[in-house]
Parts: sequence; structure tokens; C-alpha cells
Amino acid sequence: MLTDTHAHLDYPDFAEDFDAVLKRAEDAGVHRIVTIATGIESSKRAVALAEKYPMVYAVVGVHPSNVGDEPADFLPELRDLALHPKAVAIGETGLDFHRLPEDPAEAAPGMAALGAGTAGNMHADVVNGAYKAAQEEAFRAHLELAAELGLNVVIHQRDAWIETLEVMKPFAGRLRGVFHCFGGSADQAAEIIVDGHLVSFTGIVTFKNAGLVRETAAGVPEGSFMVETDCPYLAPAPHRGSRCEPWHTSLVAAAVANARGVEPSLLAAQTEATADRFFAFRKA
Repeated sequence: MLTDTHAHLDYPDFAEDFDAVLKRAEDAGVHRIVTIATGIESSKRAVALAEKYPMVYAVVGVHPSNVGDEPADFLPELRDLALHPKAVAIGETGLDFHRLPEDPAEAAPGMAALGAGTAGNMHADVVNGAYKAAQEEAFRAHLELAAELGLNVVIHQRDAWIETLEVMKPFAGRLRGVFHCFGGSADQAAEIIVDGHLVSFTGIVTFKNAGLVRETAAGVPEGSFMVETDCPYLAPAPHRGSRCEPWHTSLVAAAVANARGVEPSLLAAQTEATADRFFAFRKA
């Protein structure tokens, strides 16, 4: 049995055949799916799906790239959603500095919500600084909420490794995070695992050019990693280019098992135990 620890079931990609998607997952041995929210409305949809389908659980939060699209006072509503019995973590939250709004005009729609004034009159570095600061503020708010409620966090990190660790430092011992869709080195994985955090692997582990990810997956200690799809993105080989689905968790797990030189059944048992310890499934 497997858990897809990171899916986006509330996306419109699954609207037309949702029940069939769940059936294919069950047939492949995926008995739990954690659907991850990317905003307040997405969190509401995630909770609604978790209420309707026994195998689905919700993680509620605001994706760092969407912070500027939310009202400044989103935290009370997020807290209410996180109190739902089938909300099993906070996220996905974190920092994403991959695409910065270098053109102030492009940043204008989100800047009003960030309280930064008229973006069109701001120099690009000022806009980018405000964009980063808003993400960091929201990230801290998510971590504070998780610590308050006794939940762990699902972390999105892209081109902000040092900054992400710096924001998390004051929360050491108060919560744990899983760095989802992990693509870093074994040394980076060790840097966060020593503090009790986890990494999670996606279909990238099956890609031909993903030798670094396979090397990391082969070397991380048992109990320090999970498997996921990040569906509808990152379909594993041989399904690249098609819609990724929760049943693909079985392919990700098989690839990680192969990299580690263990049987898929053992890998499944290990990652299930890790997921049980990390997520608050006991709330439901």
C-alpha cells in the first residue's frame, strides 16, 4: 500500500473523471491521497474533497507564488480550515524566487495586496524585494500556525534554499517539514534531515537526466523520505507528457526502490510508516 503524499486533486485537470482517477489509484495500491492546496479557495476545495472521499486528505495553505493574490488577512480563514479533522498538515508554503517580477508593470496586480503601493512606479529591485518579503512573511505565518496547531508543514522551495532554511531556523523543534519534489543533492538533504525534516521524491526520479535525484534517493536514510506525484505535473516515465495521476505513485516508488536496491514492497512499507508519523491522519 502507498500514499501519494502530494497531489493537486482540486485542479480542473481532474474534474471530468475524478472517480475514475481514484479508482485507478486504488487498483495500483495507492490507498491514501494527500491533496495539497495552493490558496484559500483551493484549501476550501481540498477540504471538501477530503470530506467526500475517505481516501483523500487535505493540506491547507497558500503557495508562495500566490501570496500576492490573497487578502492580507487570510490567516484566520486558513486557521479555521486547518482545524478540520481531515486537514493533516499546513502548506504548501515556502519560498519561490525562480521567477521574479522584474518588470514593475507585471507585478502591479499582486502588489496592492502586499501593501507596496503603485508597482508601476517602483524600480525592479524594489518590486522584487517586496515580492520576496511578502513570501517570507506569509511563510513565517504558516509556520507559526502549524506550530500553534501541532501540525507539520509541506514546503515548496525553488531558488531560495538559504533563505528558506533561515526562515525555518527559529521553529527548530516546534515542527517538521517535508521538502516536496526534492531535486537537491545528498548534502542538501542531509542538511535538513539532521533537523528532523523530510524530503519527498516525484516522477523526476524516473527521468533520464535526473541522475542527481536518483543518487540522493539512494542515499537518504530510511524514515527520512516519502513519495509523491505532484499531479497533474511531472508524470513519470514512460508517461511523460501526459497528465500525471495518483496511481503513478507506484512508479515513483518502484524507481526509488530500484535506486536503493530494495524490493518495492519494502520501500512501500517504509514510506507508509514515514507518512503515518508525519501527517496528522489520526485527526480524521
